[in-house]
Amino acid sequence: MSESVHTNTSIWSKGMMAVIAAQFLSAFGDNALLFATLALMKQQFYPDWSQPVLQMVFVGAYILFAPFVGQIADSFAKGRVMMMTNGLKLIGAASICFGVNPFIGYLLVGIGAAGYSPAKYGILGELTTGDKLVKANGLMEASTIAAILLGSVAGGVLADWHVIAALVACAIAYGGAVVANLFISRLAAARPGQSWRFRPMTNSFFSACKTLWHNGEARFSLLGTSLFWGAGVTLRFLLVLWVPVALGITDNATPTYLNAMVAVGIVVGAGAAAKLVTLQTVARCMPAGVLIGVVVAIFALQHAILPAYALLFVIGICGGFFVVPLNALLQDIGKHSVGAGNAIAVQNLGENSAMLIMLGIYSLAVMVGIPVIGVGIGFGVLFALAIIGLWLWGHRR
Repeated sequence: MSESVHTNTSIWSKGMMAVIAAQFLSAFGDNALLFATLALMKQQFYPDWSQPVLQMVFVGAYILFAPFVGQIADSFAKGRVMMMTNGLKLIGAASICFGVNPFIGYLLVGIGAAGYSPAKYGILGELTTGDKLVKANGLMEASTIAAILLGSVAGGVLADWHVIAALVACAIAYGGAVVANLFISRLAAARPGQSWRFRPMTNSFFSACKTLWHNGEARFSLLGTSLFWGAGVTLRFLLVLWVPVALGITDNATPTYLNAMVAVGIVVGAGAAAKLVTLQTVARCMPAGVLIGVVVAIFALQHAILPAYALLFVIGICGGFFVVPLNALLQDIGKHSVGAGNAIAVQNLGENSAMLIMLGIYSLAVMVGIPVIGVGIGFGVLFALAIIGLWLWGHRR
């Protein structure tokens, strides 16, 4: 029997701490697993162009299941949804450890991640409300950033020591997330008894998509955040090939350190945006978006480690300053139109579609033999031009 929803619970309650712990371990596993699996593919002599394809399989799961995962999260107790989806991640990571094709294992992790995302955010509003909800979201984001930093570095460092040990560590992290989910109170389903027929489920989702894309400000936000996250994931893979060519370093850890520097910069930039940009002055974030592309192009030309760290930190600052106001704008529009949850689901579809397209272009560029430094310069220039185009279009509106 499900218990009633427990609102106004302290953010330090057992249930809330279990959610935060599960999120940290799950996000740690996600970030460590990417670099551990890339190390395995390098060890098994997969071609360079196949590396971004691995992430394309992951984001493809998000796109494929986008119309359904929100209803799944609302139709069952969210803590149990989190447990089951983390269990699917565990199966995916364990299968790679036991020699299953890494693309198949990573697809299972992607399906788990797609189902986990709406449940992890939705449960916060069921465990607490009001000012405590803001603090709970802050704890969630802090745990996620910590997991990105530690998970990325751990994946690379452990892979340099022993690739299978790195993969086992990822599976253990997912197992820990499953155990943490057991300590979440079994809350009542938010919207039980919904139709599971394919057409009503997809119609509801695509109706929200249509509403937001027909709103000029929402479309502006969706295009901006999609470009940002598409570029961000592409930069991750660019670094893996760029480091040995530009710096002459062939380990698995250095690209993860460089990625961590971007994450630190995003935290700084997000803090600055919170102080300097409001919903009425969102356009202030656009120069930072243009700078991302310019600095990426400059970064691609570097051959020393310290300037590389500094420039990636600047890219992160610009990224945080750029994306946070656009996220806030979309959430505000969504709240007054299709609902904040539906707005996030539509945003996830846009961002993952952009990732898929950009990774596909990057993989094709590597496949045809374009030098990685040339790819980096071209990538930066094209991104800067895309943001300038978006900025001019938004200004005209």
